Amino acid sequence: MEAVVEPIRKPDIRRIPWYRVLYVQVIIAVVLGVAIGHFTPWLGKSLKPLGDGFIKLIKMMIAPIVFCTVVHGIASVGDLRKLGRIGIKSLIYFEVVSTLALILGLIVVNVLRPGDGITPPGETYHASEEELDAGKKYAEKAKSLSEVEFVLNIIPSSFLGAFVSGELLQVLFVAILVAFALSSMGERGRPILGAIEQIGGMFFVVMGMVVKLAPIGALGAMGYTVGAHGLGALVRLAWLMAGFYLTSGLFIVFVLGGIAAFCGFSLFRFLAYIKDELLLVLGTSSSETALPRLIEKMERLGCAKSTVGLVVPTGYSFNLDGTNIYMTMAAVFLAQATNTQLSLGQQVSLLLVAMLTSKGASGVTGAGFVTLAATLQAVPGIPIESLGLLLGIDRFMSECRALTNFIGNGIATIVVSRWEGEITAQQLKKGLDPIPGNGFN
Repeated sequence: MEAVVEPIRKPDIRRIPWYRVLYVQVIIAVVLGVAIGHFTPWLGKSLKPLGDGFIKLIKMMIAPIVFCTVVHGIASVGDLRKLGRIGIKSLIYFEVVSTLALILGLIVVNVLRPGDGITPPGETYHASEEELDAGKKYAEKAKSLSEVEFVLNIIPSSFLGAFVSGELLQVLFVAILVAFALSSMGERGRPILGAIEQIGGMFFVVMGMVVKLAPIGALGAMGYTVGAHGLGALVRLAWLMAGFYLTSGLFIVFVLGGIAAFCGFSLFRFLAYIKDELLLVLGTSSSETALPRLIEKMERLGCAKSTVGLVVPTGYSFNLDGTNIYMTMAAVFLAQATNTQLSLGQQVSLLLVAMLTSKGASGVTGAGFVTLAATLQAVPGIPIESLGLLLGIDRFMSECRALTNFIGNGIATIVVSRWEGEITAQQLKKGLDPIPGNGFN
């Protein structure tokens, strides 16, 4: 008989003092981090270990949680045709929506032209020594992002190697193999499946303990960023940042909002439903920090475990809407900033290359810059060292990338569940109604 893990009951938020609510603590920590970094840069820089330590704690838990979720979700279904159907629908959805994100980014950056004027007209761009070093560093990493290397990298060097490296695609690959093995074992696999579910429940409890340290992580991350780069770094590139945030907002409201409306639920109700997780992502600039909570909330909403277990982890590698917008906007911005003229054909080529490179950097440290470097190498003329122009603001832009990616993966999970008939519009409406205490406090 299949083991059942009872959902963790959340206390009513109305009985919790405001200062103990986690998302309030995260907001306060972000504001304090900005203030500390701005007024005492030396102190802000010293807070870096707090942010790094929190991210390491989160990443420590991601691989086992994804493994247990995927194995239980797939093996408990046993219908391989259904799993294949879910996988194909997910990949089609990811590709269509990701392409829309790339196209929208390309259109907006050509309309706003945020890079004009950084290098005077008629002059050649000259990079500083720091920018040259940064460009070489990320160009070298980008060389390994070929299609063959990407496919081979999905296969870990050993079974436990996937968990040691922490790369989601490797963990997903191993989890799918184990799930199929348990399905083929029939009744003999039931006890193992029950044990995996119980172990997964334990990892979720541990993650709940770690997440309570989010304010400390947010304080350290924001303090270091502002202390190291200063708010002055935002001034020169403010137009690019404004354009990127605007484009991401348009994408969320109109593209994802339109998809949500077509599927019978309100985007804004959904955003309210995951508001705690969004603030956690904002404070840490990483969508991975809220991945376990997204899995739990999608299941609570009524999506099948098999769908959640397959769509969410896969989406973290293949459905990166915010990263796609950033890719096209940043590449064309650097062309504008260095007075590099790009024809329409070159921009279309850039878009096609970005469709591939955005998938090839999942699990790579500094993925935003690595994928951008790989894209620039496919467009002759844009100096690779111009990547250094974005160093000072990348941390601020990564927050928007992470938020957009996170929202996109939540919407994708609901869409696939609706396609599969697992959840109705009425169930979604009821599930997304404001419920006191539905957060992670």
